[in-house]
Amino acid sequence: MDARNTIGALSATGADRPPRSLAAPSGRWGETVVKALLALCAAISVLTTTGIVISLLTPTIAFFSEVAIGDFLFGTDWAPTFTPSSFGVLPLVVGTLSTSLWGMLVAVPVGLLSAIFLSEYASPRVRKVVKPIIEVLAGIPTVAIGVFALLFLSPTIADVFPFMVNIAPFSAGIAGLAIGLMIVPIIASISDDAMRAVPAGLREAAYGLGATKMKVATRVVFPAAISGIVASIVLAASRAVGETMIVLLVAGASPRLTFDPGASVQTMTAFIGTTATGDIAPGTVKYDTIFAVGSLLFVMTLLMNIVAIRLVRKYREVYE
Repeated sequence: MDARNTIGALSATGADRPPRSLAAPSGRWGETVVKALLALCAAISVLTTTGIVISLLTPTIAFFSEVAIGDFLFGTDWAPTFTPSSFGVLPLVVGTLSTSLWGMLVAVPVGLLSAIFLSEYASPRVRKVVKPIIEVLAGIPTVAIGVFALLFLSPTIADVFPFMVNIAPFSAGIAGLAIGLMIVPIIASISDDAMRAVPAGLREAAYGLGATKMKVATRVVFPAAISGIVASIVLAASRAVGETMIVLLVAGASPRLTFDPGASVQTMTAFIGTTATGDIAPGTVKYDTIFAVGSLLFVMTLLMNIVAIRLVRKYREVYE
């Protein structure tokens, strides 16, 4: 009876518990700090986006108080710095879409084929060499790629393909080729990661049914990773639409309603880059034009991201 009373007293006082140093920690300060830093970074991102929207909104409203929104969006004559002025932004939109289109026609097949090779065919040793080389393109300054396109790609294409006489030294096609080289790492890297995330069991099941490596890559792995692949393509397209230095150096400065790869065009970013130099007085319609074009570009990229999110959610595959 005394022994049982003693054991009960020890349990009541906690004497039978392990030492405090061996017990589970009551609080993890490191994890709390990490959560706080992550929340701070998210808040900074939201505040930065909000600041960009506010900085664009006020001059844009002032611009549309002077220019009809229909004339701006659907006009076909762009000459905001001439007299009389014309504010039809459609040639800039077409020029932007043209250079992005030719860039995507280069980057999508090269990037996806590179991703298939890295994910399904390359040995670990080859992968360690090839993937960093591809991703080096993402670290090259775009102005360097623009100079490369201007001094090498343009004269080389003119020499190798002399029959293509309609290609101007400053053209949408050359700019698109340079943009395509720039965004190849985005598509290749993200698509490769998405394809490598596909469970090995799917591959083994396909091989067990007698499928070849190419069929496994194109009919099993590729469809299973389609959400990540679509995200990489849309992200690359957004990067192409927002590119400035390459189109500023190579595409030209002639606003035209054409998708001809050999024609000189002007993009929205190139107009902003050439006009926002401090030579135009703030508060004027010509000055507010920069912000109106920037707001339209912001809306275009926002819509592209919304479409990308919907596609990713629609085709996302969940594996357990």
